[in-house]
Amino acid sequence: MRSSKPAVILVLLVFAVTINYIDRGSLSVAKTNVGEEFKLDDVKMGWLFSAFSASYAICHLAAGWLVDRYSVKWVYAFGFLIWSLATVGMGLANGLVSLLILRVLLGAGESVAFPATSRVIVDNFNEQQRGLANALIDAGTKIGPALSTLVGGLVLAHYGWRALFIVVGVGSLVWLVPWLLAVPSEKHASHQANAKRADATPMKDILKRPELWGTSLGFFCLGYAWYFVVYWLPSYLREGRGFTTEEMAVYGSLPFWAMAATSLTGGWMSDRWISAGATPTKVRRTFLFGGLLLCALFMWSITLAAGSVMCIVLLIAACASLGLYTSNVWAVTQTLAGPTASGQWTGVQNFVGNLGGVVSPLVTGWIVKSTGSYTNAFIISSIVLLAGVGAYLTLVPRVQPIQWSKS
Repeated sequence: MRSSKPAVILVLLVFAVTINYIDRGSLSVAKTNVGEEFKLDDVKMGWLFSAFSASYAICHLAAGWLVDRYSVKWVYAFGFLIWSLATVGMGLANGLVSLLILRVLLGAGESVAFPATSRVIVDNFNEQQRGLANALIDAGTKIGPALSTLVGGLVLAHYGWRALFIVVGVGSLVWLVPWLLAVPSEKHASHQANAKRADATPMKDILKRPELWGTSLGFFCLGYAWYFVVYWLPSYLREGRGFTTEEMAVYGSLPFWAMAATSLTGGWMSDRWISAGATPTKVRRTFLFGGLLLCALFMWSITLAAGSVMCIVLLIAACASLGLYTSNVWAVTQTLAGPTASGQWTGVQNFVGNLGGVVSPLVTGWIVKSTGSYTNAFIISSIVLLAGVGAYLTLVPRVQPIQWSKS
């Protein structure tokens, strides 16, 4: 989908992914209250977190296929509607079963976001522009949890957890109006644009590439650590560090704001570096490895922090480091896949990556219930991040476009 106003579409995509992360993160903010009302322990809350990630991961395979063959405008709009209504439904839930069903629907709807976004960026931005474009999208994924924690925590403290889901879900629906008005419908596109859809690279060719599995395994490692932070940080601060709900809302949002800032900075710096003559391989791998290694170091250090102030400082440092990685990770995928495979590659990568989001809540819930502490959960997240470095080192030696065979 090539637009005459790519900047407008990019702004809408940034808002959409911000809303995406506000909606999925609302349960983590309300975890303690929901658990108390329905008598759900940490293991059962882990099921709820994993239900979203499992649905989200599996549906990425279908979402990637859809956006490479059908109008991105309508595929994204339908998914957005589903996830917004599921969020509203969370505020009306009456127990574990209904919460599980709604989390599955939320994951299914949200699965369209990144395949669609990746397709739009490949179609509308060249290599020297993708670092900043992806960094803006990635910043939205950090601003979303920041707002979810900050504003959501304050709404929770004053109006209760049901009001949080209803307000967030209904408010999300407003985004559909400018999206439907601003984005061109591809069913009216030129013959050339329709031909591009027919030339989508076969999935069997994509699955043969070791680079696909390198980026996917790296994304699994990111997903494990990222969802540990998104899902468990609010309860860690309240239950593990003794923060009040208001303190959690304010201090718990700071790591996400820091991550958004470093993601934007990393995206801008990578574009400048490539424009100055550096190869995409050198630039992208520098940011990927540096971000993962620093985040692993700081997350391990959190287990040694005695005071609350040092804990927050190290959390900010860990998330800021991870922002350097996330600012460039999607640019790697888009460069490797190209316009005929970006949607499907993104679907597979996000499928594997979000399996980390399935495993992480279950393991963390079991650890916290068994030990009464988050220490081992932080240590395991650090080890998984180091494994991500190994995946990129061995399976993604170069970041350059793959020459796909013509059907």
